[in-house]
Amino acid sequence: MRPPLPRRTIADWLRAGGWFPGRDEADRLVRWRVDDSARRGFPLRPSERALRFLRSFAPLAFPLPLAPERRFVADPAVGYEGDAEQITDLAEYLGRDLFPVGHETAENGLVLADDLGRFFHLHHTGPSFLGTGETQALSSLMTGDQGPVEDHRAPEAPDTAAGGDA
Repeated sequence: MRPPLPRRTIADWLRAGGWFPGRDEADRLVRWRVDDSARRGFPLRPSERALRFLRSFAPLAFPLPLAPERRFVADPAVGYEGDAEQITDLAEYLGRDLFPVGHETAENGLVLADDLGRFFHLHHTGPSFLGTGETQALSSLMTGDQGPVEDHRAPEAPDTAAGGDA
């Protein structure tokens, strides 16, 4: 992946979308998503990193510079039928809990965050990696630069079930 855009470029983009330091409108949206995913049988719990992101940006919408008809909307309550199961499946594959922090409007690809501050894009064509930290993730959304999720999978645990006599 390329280096992220300068922080100033990202900050200007965020301010143009209505962001300002200290804003927090996330609690109601997070609560709805947590309750809805539990009702669907695939409970999702936000990490502190996901909450921090949402408290800064939810529910703002930002046009994506390379495709102005598309926007990134920082809203965990937006999704589609079956998305909680897909998020749970990806989380199991990565070995970390994931929580939705937004979506892109053209094809409803979900943006997910884990407790390590890594961001992923769950798209109908498959998942991808957006970056570690808000700056890299937002830069990737702005530029369309995404990487493979396989590089971010937790190492598999040793096979302790393969017994044998000791």
